[in-house]
Amino acid sequence: MHMTHDEFLAWPQKAVTLLGMSGVGKTHLANRLPKTSWFHYSGDYRIGTKYLAEPILDNIKRQAMQVDFLRDLLRSDSIYIANNISVHNLEPVSTFLGKVGRTDLGGLDLDDFKRRQHLHLEAEAAAMCDVEEFIEKAHTLYGYAHFLNDAGGSICELPEGDALRALHENTLILYLRAGPEMEKELIRRAISDPKPMYYGEPFLDARLKEFLAQEGLQSANEIEPDHFVKWIFPKLLEHRKPMYQALADQYGYTVDASKIQQVNGEVEFLELIADAIDS
Repeated sequence: MHMTHDEFLAWPQKAVTLLGMSGVGKTHLANRLPKTSWFHYSGDYRIGTKYLAEPILDNIKRQAMQVDFLRDLLRSDSIYIANNISVHNLEPVSTFLGKVGRTDLGGLDLDDFKRRQHLHLEAEAAAMCDVEEFIEKAHTLYGYAHFLNDAGGSICELPEGDALRALHENTLILYLRAGPEMEKELIRRAISDPKPMYYGEPFLDARLKEFLAQEGLQSANEIEPDHFVKWIFPKLLEHRKPMYQALADQYGYTVDASKIQQVNGEVEFLELIADAIDS
């Protein structure tokens, strides 16, 4: 959604989508806004609680069934398993995505890894299509004045279609662009604590071919999972930067992610967006 500086400030029921790599501060920024007037919609939370809820639980149960003690209890209905996903704890979604590589090191074989990646892409598109419905719910059902969509880091991988159209038509899109220093910090974090990520399939295939040749491996199933995640992250960052920027140029606005550290409340947040519109 495009609008002028004055139109945005006068917008009575604001709806904003935050774009950017995981770690640039989207959720941090959402937490700076008053919870009494801003409805915080987390795309990853919606994915985990609706669109991937059953596959996530099946994955957890599959692991539990490998333990004799737990398998007997599950089969006799003596225990049940539930995930505890929250906006601040999205670990079950991350665990479901997993890492490609040696199964003896906790990795997934390539076919299963790609299956999960595909499910995540479909779930993310569906979660973004739900934004319009939740904007209405936020106002009419819960009584919130404004709406903030904390989109996942892989949103830039979505193809043109209903999901991006829904975001453009119903929200102001703001890209939090990481500068060089923040990029270094994101890479440092990824190396020190490698986490599962979504990769577009053409990008994944090309990088796997490069990695296997570099490491002298014959197949993805020989990969050390954490080693690959650490190796690919800087390449993923470079891959996504122009994709985010293209979305911002076409549908929204861009702001330096470092500026969010200066945001201490709603007034500063609205000023940040108004300045982005002007620039």
